[in-house]
Amino acid sequence: MAENPKGVVLEIDVPLPTGFRFRDVLAFHGRDKEQVSERVYTHAEFSSSPQLVNSLDKAMLWDGLAACLCIHFSADVAKVHLHIDAETLRISAATRERWCLRLEGLSRRMLGLDQDVESFEEAIAGHRVLADLVRRRSGLRVPQSASPFESLCWAVTGQQISVNAAISIRRRFIQSLGVAHSQGLLCHPDPASLAASNVEQLRSLGLSIGKANTLLALAAAIESKDLAILDNKEKLGDESADAIRAELLAIRGIGPWTVNYVLLRGFGYLGGSLHGDVAVRRNLQLLLGRDEKITAEETQVWLAQFSPWRALVAAHLWAMQSDDGF
Repeated sequence: MAENPKGVVLEIDVPLPTGFRFRDVLAFHGRDKEQVSERVYTHAEFSSSPQLVNSLDKAMLWDGLAACLCIHFSADVAKVHLHIDAETLRISAATRERWCLRLEGLSRRMLGLDQDVESFEEAIAGHRVLADLVRRRSGLRVPQSASPFESLCWAVTGQQISVNAAISIRRRFIQSLGVAHSQGLLCHPDPASLAASNVEQLRSLGLSIGKANTLLALAAAIESKDLAILDNKEKLGDESADAIRAELLAIRGIGPWTVNYVLLRGFGYLGGSLHGDVAVRRNLQLLLGRDEKITAEETQVWLAQFSPWRALVAAHLWAMQSDDGF
């Protein structure tokens, strides 16, 4: 870690497993081609700048301060920097150590490094339908949002609209409520910023009145500590996932798909059933060679055989026809 004129820089190395699929991470965070909150660097675009190749910059709030997370992937390590904007910030050695440990945990979670994909791949190696699909994408992990709250905002925004439409609305959402970092990116708004907005402002960004009210209710519940379970920092088991599910389902506008998506992208919980997802059902139909569409109920039954990895199976189904960040 070092200090610079703009504040503090934390620096850590995170070891990567052999064959880590870093391009999945870059694709997930590179969905918005206008790059207002995330900036992805690839070899084709920046071949003259090797220090940027295979890298990700993502703006986020760190204890209320604008920060930019920078991850550079090499063969066996992710070099992680966190640039925190605060010109007068001075921190103790103990705080430095604590923040670096926290940054390591955040990085591992975002990269999916704590997901037990090896046990999953071993368990389904003999499955007559799924084994070949998984073998072709061995090592696939689910890249994570920077926080459960960010995944919640994305999930609500994306309900029943196309991915491209959701990306556009998310961009305007961040531009309207986000905080600027000195490196030019905007931090995703926190619950307090969202709670301070209103339905009219959110509607002007392209959100429906129902989604606007849901987002405001979520922000208010988090700010009042009624939804404090979103602060859970531990790896989720079935019991803690069920507790989060119950709290979220109590909020108007939150349904099973939204909950299971947030459990997956926000917490790395692989046991949720994404049978309500249109792409999961469509690709399962292709995988099974069915002429007729597969219902959500049929998909739920089919996914049940893969517990506790149902959501990881859904990720493999997402990835069947996707090169842009499943």
